[in-house]
Amino acid sequence: MILKESGEMYLETIYVLGKEKGFVRAIDIGTQLGYSKPSVSRAMGILRDGGYITVGQDGGIILTEAGLEVAERTYERHTVLSEMFIRLGVDEETAVNDACKIEHVISSKTFAALKKHLNRDLS
Repeated sequence: MILKESGEMYLETIYVLGKEKGFVRAIDIGTQLGYSKPSVSRAMGILRDGGYITVGQDGGIILTEAGLEVAERTYERHTVLSEMFIRLGVDEETAVNDACKIEHVISSKTFAALKKHLNRDLS
């Protein structure tokens, strides 16, 4: 199953909320993203059917290995791109918003080059 941008956003949100709270429910995701319960429920069904999440008896949402891989990759892109834009002089709000859009479409090759360049600047 190929994920769309929205699927990646959901997985990234589950990942971040999991790091912050330890336990993630659909209502937490909806609150974080500003989406309705039916939208979140539909997305969770798609992600579950695609093998990206599991939902426990207690309603807790857990990333599978495949879901974790996508979430970590998306989150890394978000954080690296945000940091790069901020270092270029972009205000934080704009940098974060732009990174959120670009993280889903940037190629692996381009991202690796940007990351290498940013790491070189840190040395």
